[in-house]
Formats: sequence, structure tokens, C-alpha cells
Amino acid sequence: MIQWLIQRYTKGQDPNSPHTRDIVGRISGILGIFLNIFLFVIKFGIGTIVHSISIQADGINNLTDAGSSIVSVISFHFANKPADQEHPFGHQRTETLTSFVIALFLCVLGLRMMEESVLKIQHPNAIDFRWITVLILVISICVKGYMYAYNMSLSKKYGSSLLKAVAMDAISDLFGTSAVLLSTCISPMISINLDGYMGVIVSILIIYNAFQLIKETMNDLIGKAPDPAKIKALKTILMENDKIFGVHDVMIHDYGPGQVFASAHVEVDAEDNILDIHDSIDNLERMVKKQLQMELVIHMDPVKINDPLTNQYRKLLKNAIKEIDEGWTFHDFRIVDGPTHTNLVFDLVVPFDEKRSEKELIQVLKAHMKTDKQVYLVVTIDHPMAGA
Repeated sequence: MIQWLIQRYTKGQDPNSPHTRDIVGRISGILGIFLNIFLFVIKFGIGTIVHSISIQADGINNLTDAGSSIVSVISFHFANKPADQEHPFGHQRTETLTSFVIALFLCVLGLRMMEESVLKIQHPNAIDFRWITVLILVISICVKGYMYAYNMSLSKKYGSSLLKAVAMDAISDLFGTSAVLLSTCISPMISINLDGYMGVIVSILIIYNAFQLIKETMNDLIGKAPDPAKIKALKTILMENDKIFGVHDVMIHDYGPGQVFASAHVEVDAEDNILDIHDSIDNLERMVKKQLQMELVIHMDPVKINDPLTNQYRKLLKNAIKEIDEGWTFHDFRIVDGPTHTNLVFDLVVPFDEKRSEKELIQVLKAHMKTDKQVYLVVTIDHPMAGA
């Protein structure tokens, strides 16, 4: 049903456009509101009748899910707003902020449920088994399974962290309700009320998923390393141009779908015509925007490609680095040759976990440089940028 609604209201539109995402978010959110309110009414009602704290808590959880769906609908609306003077990078991170708020609510809910469940273990109620309870819980599991499936599918298709958060919330509810169902069926058989224990399990699941969502959304807000596939796709496009001989210092800032900004340093032949290179770079920036939906800024580094002496020292440096650590790389290589010594000027890229100081790194590198002439290393120590 949801796929039919989305196709009806987004027919012929770009699936990556903010307007399409707004429609998808609204449809998903409105359906979530109705389904969660339905589950709250039937579960809280039967939980009250049979005096089951875990069923009541599960129903209250569904009510908060309905509230989260309302917030998600509002969030998608604000994320659809175009960039303005105060927010030149758009409003797409509203989705991420909303995901973070949902995660905080889940955490508070889980802690509250844990407290009530412990009290239920200390003061258990009489066991009251009814088949209507089993039926309602089975219906709830089926509904939550459906909600997980469509939200996760849409989150992958449209790259939405908010829909993924809703999907993870649904799957935690599914497992939690399954635990309650297990308690309802087993308790009468063993004459021990497992309601409180299952409530603890439900609360642990909720808290765990809440912390996972908090971690994921915090990474998005702080700024995490981009998808390696994006880096590879960007480098592939750049390296296919015959004016480009190397790519490094790639940075990608993701503010949400349609608001991705990137920069890259490219090595070009120092002897080539600067106007021709500039034209190629302009074409590459437009190509990347069209194919990858990225606003790319390219910085060019002129290097000597066919100079025998430069190539000799470049090979010497490459072999030395390979002997020390294959995880090291270098770029922006050039030489300044003189009568008594030669300066090798370059950027050395080492992993973030490298413990040696800059002075120690240069000493190690120089010890592996086998040359008859006096060589001075003018090195800028760098760390990988987005795996570049």
C-alpha cells in the first residue's frame, strides 16, 4: 500500500529531490501515526484489564512512537526548505536532529520501563491468561514487522537516517512484544509471573537501540568519514581525465541529500597549458555535480611529469616509504636541486594512530633514502582525508 501511495504522489519526480523526500517522509510518518495509535489503544486496554505492566508499557511505547512519527513528519517538512541566508547549506540535517531527539526519548522510556519492571519483579501480580491477549500481541508483532520492513526499505532507497531510526525503533518493539508474548504464554505453565522479567528485557532492548541511534546521529552531526564508495566514484571520474595524474586530500561534507560539498587536490603537468587545465577542471566539476550530486571544488597542484631527476627522486622516495610502512603515502612532490644538495619537498600521509613525532618520522625516512648526493627532506606530515 505504501509503495502505491508513494508512486502515485511522486510519479515522474527525481527520487533524490527534497520534495520527493518530503512526500515519502509524510506518507511514512502519517501511516506510522495511525498504526501506533491503534496498537496503543488495544495493548494499553488489554494490559489494564489483565494487570500486565509489560503489555501496558509496550502500549505506552507505541504511543511515544506515534509522537515520534508526528515529529518525523514535521522534520521532513523543514528538511525540504531550500537554503537561505542563515542556512546556506540547506536544512537537511533537521532529519538527523530529529533522529537524535527520538533516540533520547527512547532512552528515557527504556529507563522508566526498567524501573517499573524491577518493581513488578519485587511485587508480582496474579497471573491472568487470556487468549485475547495473545491475539493482540500477535497482531502487534505483525504490524511492527510491516513497519520495520517499509521504513528500512525506504531509508535505503532515499538515504534517510530518520526513516532508519524509525525502522530500528519498530524492530526493537517487535522483539520486545515477542518477549511479552512469551511471558504471557509461559507464565501460566510454570506458575511464575515472568511479566517483570520480560519487561526488563524489553527495556534493555529499547535502551540498547536508543544508544545505537544516539551514536549514529552524533557521528552524522559531528562529521564522520564519508562512504568509501563515494570516494572511489569521485576519484574514478577525476582520474579518467587525461589532464589529471593524481588525486589526494579529498574531503566530503555531507549536509544531507542534495547538499553534499566536496573538495579535492589534483596533480597536473606543470608544463601543460594553464587555460586548458582550467577548462578541464571546470568540466570535471560539472560532471561530478551531474553524476554524483556533489558541489566539487578542485585545487590543482602542478608537478613535473617528464623530468628525469624528479622521477628519479620520486621513485627513490616511493621505495623508501614501501620499506618503512605500506600504509604511508605521499603527494605534492617536487625537488629543488642545487650544487651541494637537493631538497625534496612533499606531503607525507601517515595513519592517525602513528605515535612517532614529526622529527622521528623524517629521521626514519631519511635513513631509508639511498643516494650519493646530500638530500634534505622538507616534509609536511599529514593524515588521511576521507581515505584519500
